[in-house]
Amino acid sequence: MTRLPVVSARDAIAAFRKCGYEIDHQTGSHIILRNTEPPHRRLTIPNHKELAKGTLRSLIRQAGMTVDEFAQLLH
Repeated sequence: MTRLPVVSARDAIAAFRKCGYEIDHQTGSHIILRNTEPPHRRLTIPNHKELAKGTLRSLIRQAGMTVDEFAQLLH
């Protein structure tokens, strides 16, 4: 099991875009991503320089991914 990486919102968005998510809109400091293919999951990412570990783990889980799969998308 891979350790949870430390990433910024920009890095997380780039990784999620590789697996089919697109930026839908932004409300305040939160960027909303929507999956282009069913199920049309929605992710809300706070626009921070460093995402909290619990927040990132929750986003990965909501996307239906594992930490290993997410780490592969970062490279």
